[in-house]
Amino acid sequence: ADGGFAGALVEWAHATLRTTLEIVRKPPGQKGFSVIPRRWAVERTLAWLTGYRRLARDYERHPATSEAFIRWASIATMTRRIARRAPATRPGRRHFDIAT
Repeated sequence: ADGGFAGALVEWAHATLRTTLEIVRKPPGQKGFSVIPRRWAVERTLAWLTGYRRLARDYERHPATSEAFIRWASIATMTRRIARRAPATRPGRRHFDIAT
């Protein structure tokens, strides 16, 4: 977790979820922004999931329904990757011709 979550959240995760929450801090002497590899993977995964409209907002009433949609989105993402058989590429900027 981010350094902003240090404190009560660590104890709550240990007591309630019976899991260890690791707080990732900035390296000493770092100035400005720097990508932390492990956190980047998590942020990227969450960004991919929000690409699915139903997961972009909290519409679901029950957590089990949200979990099911997260699993569905993850399965869809993985099957697309397996079928593609090539590294992912980002689409370039779209340029629209506006007729005047």
